[in-house]
Amino acid sequence: MPIISMFYGIIIRMYLLDSKHHDLAHIHARYGEFEASIGIEEGEILAGELPRKQLRLVQAWIELRRDELMADWELAASGENPYKIDPL
Repeated sequence: MPIISMFYGIIIRMYLLDSKHHDLAHIHARYGEFEASIGIEEGEILAGELPRKQLRLVQAWIELRRDELMADWELAASGENPYKIDPL
């Protein structure tokens, strides 16, 4: 489960070969004891939870980095390590 970015205490991971959410492109964001799977296309929470402020930061980051995230998703879905992505 490679870390692809970190900002404001939030750790963003993308799991390799992760089809848990029906092959929806998504990331995993962790902040303290909170963790959520968040869709790349819409920025919606698929599972778990994050505090409101941190969720908004992650959603803003997704909006700015969507193309890079989708490229990383393709790599991870094929079992390759995704690239690091600049923080917010």
